Amino acid sequence: MTQDDPLTDFTRRNVAVEGVEKTVYVAGTGPAVVVLPEMPGISPDVLRLARWVRDAGFTVHVPSLFGTDGAYPTVDAGREVVRRACVSAEFRAFAGGGTSPVTLWLRGLARRAHAECGGPGVGAIGLCFTGNFALTMALEPAVIAPVVNHPSLPLDDPGGIELDPADARAVRDRLDRDGLTVLAYRFEGDRWCTGQRFAAYRALLGGAFDGRVLPDTAANPAPPPFFAEVVAAPHSVVTAHLVYEAGHPTLRARDEILTFLTGRLHPHTTLPTT
Repeated sequence: MTQDDPLTDFTRRNVAVEGVEKTVYVAGTGPAVVVLPEMPGISPDVLRLARWVRDAGFTVHVPSLFGTDGAYPTVDAGREVVRRACVSAEFRAFAGGGTSPVTLWLRGLARRAHAECGGPGVGAIGLCFTGNFALTMALEPAVIAPVVNHPSLPLDDPGGIELDPADARAVRDRLDRDGLTVLAYRFEGDRWCTGQRFAAYRALLGGAFDGRVLPDTAANPAPPPFFAEVVAAPHSVVTAHLVYEAGHPTLRARDEILTFLTGRLHPHTTLPTT
């Protein structure tokens, strides 16, 4: 995918949560799943993942948090998006910042989506810059299927977690109380989501953290320019670095995520594997 995505098969909505309005792209039917963008925005690869989620039997919600919606990830534009996000009051990109304020809005989106779509609850898929947001969203009772993909925050602490201490305790207690599991992915040599970070998640969440690590050799060797030149490491397991080949480890990871969501949100349905 080397062109912009026009998003013509999604409905564009303006969603207000506690007075803050953001654009959300919605498609599909069934229980809600929030698919968060990764740097540098809602790319064609993020939308491909969202369509896979939609086609698995869910109403997918893709909120616009940064970047140009549908844009192919180029180097210069991507760097500018990262620069703006790192100084935005909505995000806590660096160590010591605690929980990103935008997660309050995302929790409200999940609550609204659950009320509209029904079902046992809501799924949330975080990616890269938003990876941990899916975990923080579990502070909303409607969120019962969090997927944390290659979480990169805080950018300056490879062993850090983008949560303030009170929220970290609340998330752990919520997972324990309701018997929830967090599914997580990274590549072994990812310099943005390191083994130290996964170890920190495991120390906080214990057996509720299902962290899975893929070999670097499984990463797409020719991702879009932003990932090749700026990210410059195996990173985006089910988006930019996914290899669409039957039996490939990254495609199996996609299938595992869809199975995880189905088990929580469609408990009586079994998906075929690729």
